[in-house]
Amino acid sequence: MRSTFLLILNLTVLSCTAQTKDTLAEKVLVYQLPNGGWGKHVDKTAVDYSLPIDKVLLSKIKASGDDHATIDNNATTKEITILIKAYQSTKNPSYLKSAEKGINYLLTMQYTNGGFPQYYPNSAIYRKQITYNDNAMINALSILYNTAEGKNGFEIIDENLKIKSKSAVEKGIDCILKTQFVQKEKPTIWGDQYNEITLKPEKARAFEPASLASAESVSIVKFLMMQPQNPEIEKAVKSAIQWFKTNKIEGYSYNVVKKDNKAVRTLAADKNSVIWARFYDLETNKPIFGDRDGSIKYNYSEVSAERRNGYSWFVDSPKKLIDKDYPTWLANNNLTE
Repeated sequence: MRSTFLLILNLTVLSCTAQTKDTLAEKVLVYQLPNGGWGKHVDKTAVDYSLPIDKVLLSKIKASGDDHATIDNNATTKEITILIKAYQSTKNPSYLKSAEKGINYLLTMQYTNGGFPQYYPNSAIYRKQITYNDNAMINALSILYNTAEGKNGFEIIDENLKIKSKSAVEKGIDCILKTQFVQKEKPTIWGDQYNEITLKPEKARAFEPASLASAESVSIVKFLMMQPQNPEIEKAVKSAIQWFKTNKIEGYSYNVVKKDNKAVRTLAADKNSVIWARFYDLETNKPIFGDRDGSIKYNYSEVSAERRNGYSWFVDSPKKLIDKDYPTWLANNNLTE
């Protein structure tokens, strides 16, 4: 009986030990860079956590340096979230330690004015710009907001990091309010990227002109709606909503289908649909479209076929923001239009 009991006990201990590891999180640990961030590429290939880590891939990962660390394409913020979820289910301290190192990286990369560059410490070309593009800065601030507030599993983060994160979020909101683009004393929405010193909108890649960016501005407004309200935030949100209402494009839909493993994007007449251009001229609010050669087009059909199908030029996300999120926000905060 004693030997049977010991056997069962040993099997139980082994089982519990096995459960302290998460396959995805284990890979995330391997990909983490020395400075605490993560890259989106390994040897010019997009990071793919479904791939087994063999000796060749491991050597490429280890050859990656801190210059690859970024918040672009959900990098770093995605990994921190994975690790927090893995820690919740396994209580493996390695996952929490790695997540906290990632949060420290976000705190370190933030500019004193509250903005976040796309990469850090790599400051080449547009990588040092304050970047809202693809929600980079908002993703970073969302992680820090969850940390500061102890929400969505982040309640287990070190108290000192929570304090630092709260300050970082406050600085970030200040930067957001300062970068809302103003036309003739009237706040509008936000650009994709900004000069990190002047806080003026700037172009990034050749086909990403300095402009007002609709998709990213939706995420910015939703983030502001999460915050304790004050007159500055209220004005920013209401101004952005008004801009979206004024600059919608009625009677068109924008559809994306896969053909031969390639995206085919089509702008078509649709009397029941409303969309917004991805980019708008900073002064006239006219839809604009960039191309590989750096040119700006005012007619979507004039964009090269490669860029027309290789980039998302219209969005419909402002519709939900206007129809659902905004009324809910007004009601929750006892505000009127």
